[in-house]
Amino acid sequence: MSYEVTRQHVETYFDRTATKTWERLTSDAPVSGIRATVRAGRDRMRDLLIAQLPHDLTGARILDAGCGTGALAFELAARGADVVGVDISPQLIDIAEKRRPTHVTGSMEFSAGDMLDVSLGHFDHVVAMDSMIYYSQDDITRILHNIAPRIRGNMVFTVAPRTPLLMAMWRVGKLFPRADRSPTMVPHSPERLSEAISRGTLRNIERVTSGFYISNALEYRP
Repeated sequence: MSYEVTRQHVETYFDRTATKTWERLTSDAPVSGIRATVRAGRDRMRDLLIAQLPHDLTGARILDAGCGTGALAFELAARGADVVGVDISPQLIDIAEKRRPTHVTGSMEFSAGDMLDVSLGHFDHVVAMDSMIYYSQDDITRILHNIAPRIRGNMVFTVAPRTPLLMAMWRVGKLFPRADRSPTMVPHSPERLSEAISRGTLRNIERVTSGFYISNALEYRP
């Protein structure tokens, strides 16, 4: 599927099917054992991505691409960043607005839209936590090349790693009729992604595995 088709599929899924589940998962509410491992993994990944940015973010303009319910944006703003949070799901943006902290050192601006929208402007850093896991290698390459001219520092993001388990899940998912599928993570090899980009450098940071949560952090520098 093309970038546009995948984006629409993900938006429909989160706005019509998974909103309540995602709202609960990203809150402090009790969750089942499986979802607890996902929550723990996401917490660890969020800390890992933040660690790739300067400790003092005062005045830094940061794009949170695929901000979801806002947890990462809140932490960045608390450290002084001026955060632009964008997500393709209006429902998740509504949740982020409701959870917006009263006092942060920096600022936050949330909107529903496409992270590739050039009207968003230029940024010191870009973070994209688990928002690019549904896209093909060609799509990810396009995203990086598109956003590169508007980044002054680095972009940290995650992909689904190319493990035997995730490859099996990906193959099984393709057997279902397209209308019945939830968005399927596309497994990637950091080495192959690095070879595919024609500008900038890609660095493999670390893989986080926590039960049913498996994600690989990468850093891109134009």
